[in-house]
Amino acid sequence: MKVEEFDYHLPEELIAQTPLQDRSSSRLLIVNRKTGELTDTLFFNILDYLNENDLLVLNDTKVLPSRIFGTKIDTKARIEVLLLKEVNDCWEVLVRPARRVKVGTMLDFGNLFQGKVLKKFEDGICHIKFNYEGIFLNLLDKLGQMPLPPYIHQELEDQSRYQTVYAKDLGSAAAPTAGLHFDQNLLDKIRNKGIDIAYVTLHIGLGTFRSVAVENVEEHHMHSEHFSINKENADILNRAKTEGKRIISVGTTSTRTLESVYSKYGKFIETSEDTNIFIYPGFKFKAVDALITNFHLPKSTLVMLVSAFYSKEEILFAYRHAINEKYRFFSFGDAMFLI
Repeated sequence: MKVEEFDYHLPEELIAQTPLQDRSSSRLLIVNRKTGELTDTLFFNILDYLNENDLLVLNDTKVLPSRIFGTKIDTKARIEVLLLKEVNDCWEVLVRPARRVKVGTMLDFGNLFQGKVLKKFEDGICHIKFNYEGIFLNLLDKLGQMPLPPYIHQELEDQSRYQTVYAKDLGSAAAPTAGLHFDQNLLDKIRNKGIDIAYVTLHIGLGTFRSVAVENVEEHHMHSEHFSINKENADILNRAKTEGKRIISVGTTSTRTLESVYSKYGKFIETSEDTNIFIYPGFKFKAVDALITNFHLPKSTLVMLVSAFYSKEEILFAYRHAINEKYRFFSFGDAMFLI
């Protein structure tokens, strides 16, 4: 299976640069997998497509203000560092420009803390140990910026707009963007309709930023990401399975979490572990019955996951429809609901 098969042409003006003022006023494309019918609506109308016997699953990860700028202590050259995850007593980071650092390079971050490059890998990935006084996350709040994707060129005025309203567990290098469409009012209406909500946590890391560099899909290796499910939510998910409820995953990260656990254990359990699950056409879904997701980058692993959930041809057809109808794409863009 060739990566090129998941390519499509997107006019640059359809890449959303800023979030809408009202989260739930984004557009929503309903994709009926049984009939092939496409329906254009607005996200707050998703209530019309949710049933009392449904379970909605949200990823409650919270984005770190993990984009920090420092200087090399010796040359004063400016270095951008994106924190990805903690590894033992240091951090795995993405460094730009990578050519300016090597093992042993010392970096200064606004006199708040310093960092030393301990290891250097491919694609700008490094391990850096930070030296500081106090609580690192508090210092990060003073210095760090939200790690917006490289296709977003405008500054984010309100940093909270790159967090879901239910974000709880700090540790992600990117937002679970399908969840950005929910505001508290919509969540209240969903609960009032009798729809259950469960939470999982997957901290989004390097896999979000890596392109698929191989020619054949099967040769791509996903970077591992940490996820967890507590007992309360595992019980809610197992009860939904037993009662035949429709499990609706909000986002590809929730989907990867649910499928990782169910594929490994045959049920949902309380667990905290890493996953590098790669979902592409041919994958047999065991946990998820419906999917709410954004429109993703061409040739990305996320397009491959969504194609596995329906079909490559039908997904690309839906994408062409969205392009023709001037939907907004990517992180701050519109959404689709595959039912």
